[in-house]
Parts: sequence; structure tokens; C-alpha cells
Amino acid sequence: MLRVTWVQPEDLLGHELRQAAQDGREPSAVAARWRAAGGPEAPERAGASPERPSRYLRLLAEDLLDELAELPSRLAEAEPTDLPEIRAGCPAWPARSAAGVPDPSLRTRLEAAWLGRAAGCLLGKPVEKLPLTGVRLLARATGNWPLTTFFTARGLPADLAARYPWNRRSAATSLAENIDGMPEDDDLNYPLVGLLLLARHGRAFTTADVARLWLDVLPAGRTFTAERVAYRNLLSGIEPPHTARHRNPFREWVGALIRADVHGWTNPGDPAAAAEQAHRDATLTHTANGVYAAMFTAAAVATAATGGHDVHACLAAGLTVVPPGSRLARAVRHAVRLARTHEDFDTVVDELHATHSPAHHWVHAVPNTALTAAALTHADGDFTGSICRAVSGGWDTDSNGATAGSIAGLLAGDPAALPERWTGPLKNRLATSVGDFDGTGFDHLAHLTFLEASRP
Repeated sequence: MLRVTWVQPEDLLGHELRQAAQDGREPSAVAARWRAAGGPEAPERAGASPERPSRYLRLLAEDLLDELAELPSRLAEAEPTDLPEIRAGCPAWPARSAAGVPDPSLRTRLEAAWLGRAAGCLLGKPVEKLPLTGVRLLARATGNWPLTTFFTARGLPADLAARYPWNRRSAATSLAENIDGMPEDDDLNYPLVGLLLLARHGRAFTTADVARLWLDVLPAGRTFTAERVAYRNLLSGIEPPHTARHRNPFREWVGALIRADVHGWTNPGDPAAAAEQAHRDATLTHTANGVYAAMFTAAAVATAATGGHDVHACLAAGLTVVPPGSRLARAVRHAVRLARTHEDFDTVVDELHATHSPAHHWVHAVPNTALTAAALTHADGDFTGSICRAVSGGWDTDSNGATAGSIAGLLAGDPAALPERWTGPLKNRLATSVGDFDGTGFDHLAHLTFLEASRP
């Protein structure tokens, strides 16, 4: 039996009930009807429940998804999705920078950013989907705690390996003993799609341009969560931005965030322009805090790309493009305070998990953005410290490692400044199913990114 993940109505409903409570709606009556009918909870880790439901439950789930979408939200005014309203709600929205030719040193920083994104992603891949306890126990059992290098299965007790199995798809390519170049991952696929988007349409691309490009070059099977739902919606004839809203309970998860780096890379020193580009990209699949996470990341990356700011200034720039009363802004500010208060990063992580895990899925943008900000703050932007802290905090380990690695790579400024134990195994080679990029080197990707940054 084939159970395609992230699109089954009976599984989407459980996620939508949680999302509705988070974004200010009152879903209790709908939840009671679903449970009275025998409807299941949302799968905690997998993308689909293992058993096919009755036809009645599936039809009921579809009806209830539509009913939930009609409920009013008490947070609608405080957490808008439209860009003019976001800008109006951000009193410190940055002024646009005058366009100019980037400094040639940007190309070197971009190569470090590409390598950093890949290394951070690769570090987190084997433990993606594992609970925090599992991440810690696996690292400790192999003498790698606090984290300082890639995970390994060498010397791992069999009982612990059985209790906390490595990510099934990633262990064969992402454990230290198996790494042979950068394996395919959506956290690297999307920056490639972003390059193609800018090459085809320039900075004035529209959300519809993003949608058409996806249908042209992005295999549906390489999309997940909000992206897969939006892809399905496109094929059903639904146009953006409704693709982000229709039966899409993942619209505040991390998918738009992991697409944001390229918008920052190509707008060095212009966080406003980076955030606006990220918004047009993000609204194909996301709303509210899912969009804010992308804008925050793009603005922070754009600030880091100048080479003239420390990590704290970069994170502060990211917050200028996020409504200050939003859940994401509050979570990031809280995480940064924790990182500045506690010397032991495990204490920071424990407090973040106590705050966010009871209510949020492990892929939700709010806790993951907060964790990444805390990791970068606590490590003071140091490359190894940033990616290791981001991954050691659990939740969406590969995505958080990738974002932290991109920003910390920019701050390092040069591929030679990144420790060889992180960059050597990458072998300057990226695997992907996007376009003609399979096997491309990170130096070439930096060159292509620099060209897009140099376009008017």
C-alpha cells in the first residue's frame, strides 16, 4: 500500500487542529466532532499514518479542514501576511539601500556560505526526526558531546542504535564514515531553485513565477509539508496565494525559511530588499509566521553578506522586518535572551523545548527559528560553535544546521576560514535532482550567486 506523505486529509486534520489553536482560532468543537467519529491524532514524526481510514473519515476530514479555515482568528490583525501590512507593523523597517555593484570579496563570502550551509545540513541529517534525548545520547555514546564533528555509528552500542535509529534516508550518506560529497537534500535544493528563479525572472519575480518554475524543475517527490500541499494545490488549479491556505496545515512550518538564503545572498547590505524577495517566494506556500521566518532569515543573511557586521547585528536586522508582536518575534527575542544569560547551551535548549515543544510540531518555524538564533548568539557567530549548537538542540536538525552554517559561513568570510573537517568531506560536489546542477561544485555555485547579486 502506498501512503503518500503530507497530503492525506485524515492526517492533515490533526495538524490543522493544532495550527488553528496556535494562530488564534477556536477549534475545540471541530476537534470534538473528529474524535467522536474515531479520527486519529496527527502523526508525530511521520508524514502519514500507516493505515488507510474509512471513506467516511476521509470525507469528514475534508469537510472539517474547510470548516476550520472559515473560523475567525483573534491574531489576524497582529500577524498579517500581506507585505504592506507587515511593513506598516514594523516600526524599524530598514531603508532600502542604493543599488550598486557588490564588492568582489562577496564571491568568496558566498562560497563560504554555500559550504557552511551544506556542512551544517549534513551534520544534522542523520539525527533528523529524533527526539532531543536521542540526539544527546547518540553523540555522547560515540565521544562527540558537546558536538564537535559529524555523527558516527562507530562504537555505538547496539541497544542504543535500536532505540534511536538514524534517519533512514540519510545514514547511508551522512554519517562520518559514509560521507562522499554533499548528498541531495531539500535544504540545498531550494537555494538552487532560487538561483534559477533569479536567472529567469530577475529581482522582480512574482509568486506566480515561483509556482511555474516549481512545476518546471522541482520534482514533486522532493517536496515536503507545506511545499507538497502547495504543489498539489497548483495541480488542482488553485492559484497563489491561495495555494498556501487551502488545506495546508503546514503553512507556518520551516519550508519557506529554508528557501530564504538566496534572497539574502543576492542582496548584500539590503535587508529590506532581501525580505521583500523572500516574502514573494514564501507566500506560495506559507502565511504569517511561516513567512516571517523566511523574511527574518533573508534579512539576517543580507546583513551578514556585507562582511561588516557581527552576528548580533545580523539577528537584530532580521527582527526589523518581523512584526514585533508576532509569535515569531517574541520567540526569537526570548531565545536570544536565554543565550545571553546561560553559559551552558544545554540549559538554553532545555528551556526552549519546555516553552515550545508542548504546542509545536518539531518542524514548526517558531521554535526552529528561535533555536537557530539562540545557537548563533551563544556561539558569537563562530562557525563550528554555531552549527553544532543548532544541531544539538534537536527539532529540525538539518534545516537549523544549514541556516546557522550559511550565516556563520558569511561571517567567517572565506572558505579557508572554515575547518577542513567540515568542508573536506564535501569534496566540492553537490548531488541534486534540480535542473542541471547535479555534481556542481560550491565554488561554481558561489560564482552563479555572485552574478545574480550583481544584476541590477
